[in-house]
Amino acid sequence: MAAGASEADALLVAIGAVPGAWLRFRVVDHLEPVLPSRHWGTFGVNVIACFALGLIVGLEQSCGEASRRALLLLGTGFLGSFSTFSSFSAELWSELGKRHWREAAVLAGGSVAGGLLAMLAGLSLGAQP
Repeated sequence: MAAGASEADALLVAIGAVPGAWLRFRVVDHLEPVLPSRHWGTFGVNVIACFALGLIVGLEQSCGEASRRALLLLGTGFLGSFSTFSSFSAELWSELGKRHWREAAVLAGGSVAGGLLAMLAGLSLGAQP
């Protein structure tokens, strides 16, 4: 484990991870029939997770030890498994393999820019006094 990490920290991450992964699966599955491609569901949960993580980090900066535990549970555990870089990468690779260059470019650029903007919005909101 990393320096300063304990079994209690690892347990917090694990407790958050299970519902995060379950919710991602449910949301992406639920949205699949109404979106043109499954990867737009993944895109949506990733941007939502970026916003929520920004919000949590912004709030955490003013709260102390209790917020460190909340960051482990919600940020690392729940949002870490709710969002998914591996699915994004696999779906992007699939679009590239199909030679859907424009779709792949929009997915890649939109994911990075959307994630950064969502994180900034969450940080700004969370850092409000």
